[in-house]
Amino acid sequence: MERAEDMASLSEFDSLAGSIPATKVEITVSCRNLLDKDMFSKSDPLCVMYTQGMENKQWREFGRTEVIDNTLNPDFVRKFIVDYFFEEKQNLRFDLYDVDSKSPDLSKHDFLGQAFCTLGEIVGSSGSRLEKPLTIGAFSLNSRTGKPMPAVSNGGVPGKKCGTIILSAEELSNCRDVATMQFCANKLDKKDFFGKSDPFLVFYRSNEDGTFTICHKTEVMKNTLNPVWQTFSIPVRALCNGDYDRTIKVEVYDWDRDGSHDFIGEFTTSYRELARGQSQFNIYEVVNPKKKMKKKKYVNSGTVTLLSFAVESECTFLDYIKGGTQINFTVAIDFTASNGNPSQSTSLHYMSPYQLNAYALALTAVGEIIQHYDSDKMFPALGFGAKLPPDGRVSHEFPLNGNQENPSCCGIDGILEAYHRSLRTVQLYGPTNFAPVVTHVARNAAAVQDGSQYSVLLIITDGVISDMAQTKEAIVNAAKLPMSIIIIGVGQAEFDAMVELDGDDVRISSRGKLAERDIVQFVPFRDYVDRTGNHVLSMARLARDVLAEIPDQLVSYMKAQGIRPRPPPGPPAGSPPRSPARTPPASPLHTHI
Repeated sequence: MERAEDMASLSEFDSLAGSIPATKVEITVSCRNLLDKDMFSKSDPLCVMYTQGMENKQWREFGRTEVIDNTLNPDFVRKFIVDYFFEEKQNLRFDLYDVDSKSPDLSKHDFLGQAFCTLGEIVGSSGSRLEKPLTIGAFSLNSRTGKPMPAVSNGGVPGKKCGTIILSAEELSNCRDVATMQFCANKLDKKDFFGKSDPFLVFYRSNEDGTFTICHKTEVMKNTLNPVWQTFSIPVRALCNGDYDRTIKVEVYDWDRDGSHDFIGEFTTSYRELARGQSQFNIYEVVNPKKKMKKKKYVNSGTVTLLSFAVESECTFLDYIKGGTQINFTVAIDFTASNGNPSQSTSLHYMSPYQLNAYALALTAVGEIIQHYDSDKMFPALGFGAKLPPDGRVSHEFPLNGNQENPSCCGIDGILEAYHRSLRTVQLYGPTNFAPVVTHVARNAAAVQDGSQYSVLLIITDGVISDMAQTKEAIVNAAKLPMSIIIIGVGQAEFDAMVELDGDDVRISSRGKLAERDIVQFVPFRDYVDRTGNHVLSMARLARDVLAEIPDQLVSYMKAQGIRPRPPPGPPAGSPPRSPARTPPASPLHTHI
């Protein structure tokens, strides 16, 4: 990583600091009523889990459970530990085999069935427990060649149901830990000609490939060689990604107004060392390698001392989801005339028989992920900026399904169907008013503030906001409610107002009142297509960027209101006792991605 002398300003440290690793979850697998493939006993099942690449869509083996002898109802002991990203669609596949030999080649064993799901489906299910039917599909994968092989070769029938798989997910306990610490320094190098130094610290966690990722920076202490920085808190997973012995690098800089911050020196430590607290082991020499090479009598450029260290376990996004918090998803679509005539191919609303338009693509990308956190899969869908039949009145809050009493559609497919139907019945008009749909969702969010529900509004629009003052006021009022707002801008318009609503740089305000939380995230759709504007590059990346802040926004609301997660429902009664396990086939075991 470049040192700060080569960076333009301190703000560039901030731009690098967002790369915090996901939490990790432990997947447990059980099955019921598997096919019996053995003549004189029951099957000896093994489960193989596969993950799918986001871009290349290739399945690869992630890991295998142990083999359990003589049972059709296995409860596997070996877990799969995976990184969890709320904002990504993480496709998983589970294949079951009856193991007949010690061969690691899966084609040598009887195929019992498979199931597909996403990690979001598992953690979003009640109690983070998902049941799915196992089926004998059209193919499985040869573990040696990675190529598809017919699953029916073992006597199965494609599509035949053959038992049930039960998947549960538990967040690893150390992913809840937050470390709070404070540092001071002594006799740092003097870097300023007319003063002392203005020191600050930058913390980096090491990655498995030997690189470093910034994870925290302190405030700047002006004109001192003996600074005492303020106490700060950081998730343990951000500091060391759960590896207590992984190197943590700390660099010390002298801040300069023009951004050419002077490098004072660096030292390394680890979470395990820091956890010792204030002691002789946590006084670090700050070393500048260049000065050390040039000066034989060089000792150090000062010392940094850990003054205090404490760890607390905090409630996480998955704690609330596991406790039953539902995410209510609402979509609002821009039907203003600036989108162009839907019957013409130049329109943003044009319905090509060959591909989805930008509105449908954006809706699908976000909806496919967020739908798993709402148990009834009924999603309100609104339109704004159109003239409605039969009298041609202009509406900025009309139901796409035509039902004023209940604007909910069944699943993402239901929203798309209602959207296409509306394009055939309403007249695109204007202006572009956001406040009515924001107020609509805020009204529903205000009705349930006990932590059991959290609303997310997706607004897809092509134009400049006409009611900016009213929209700001609606967002400021909504910021104290359990809701977040996602805005995706389609087309080539200037979206300066959307960036202002996003509030990353300056928290929005209305009538002198500041928003209690930052609840808006905006991205322009054009950033996810190629230069011609014709070919979509990555809807997965769009969804990731637009949804990334939702978990923290949900948790920040709950904390502000003093709402703790409800206890998750207990496991169903009557689970059979575990069967004895035997050593799995000799193959690589992947314990994490």
